[in-house]
Amino acid sequence: MNDCCFTYGSLMCQDIMSGVAGMVLRGEPAWLGGYARHPVVGEDYPGAIAAPGAVVEGVLYRGLGQAALRRLDVFEGDMYERLRVGVNLVGGGDVTAWCYIVRDRYQDRLQAGTWDFAAFLRQGKARFLSRYMGFAELEREA
Repeated sequence: MNDCCFTYGSLMCQDIMSGVAGMVLRGEPAWLGGYARHPVVGEDYPGAIAAPGAVVEGVLYRGLGQAALRRLDVFEGDMYERLRVGVNLVGGGDVTAWCYIVRDRYQDRLQAGTWDFAAFLRQGKARFLSRYMGFAELEREA
């Protein structure tokens, strides 16, 4: 079975998503209503939580298999829960996709304000990649 995954942080970068998933993926712009994206304290990546009336812009990837989803589960860790959500495509239409949402017990790790993807690309991505050396570990743990 091929699944879709909506991403809203570091995984919006095709190179990072492909490395984590263990397969080459191409994304398409999409958005998720009813959620807000916040910076995680001390990190370059965000977390999303339910927030009526809010919207999160992101990237939808299609064609993920169970192996890729297992690798994503390991990558995201216990702080995030994989949930099915309704995602809207920028060009119109909608799909049901997996999305990693911050679990209630970890919401205190989120900062006020919104996470800025452009700032991540300018400053945070290189720092994130230098800190995260776990792509090879995903092979063993997934």
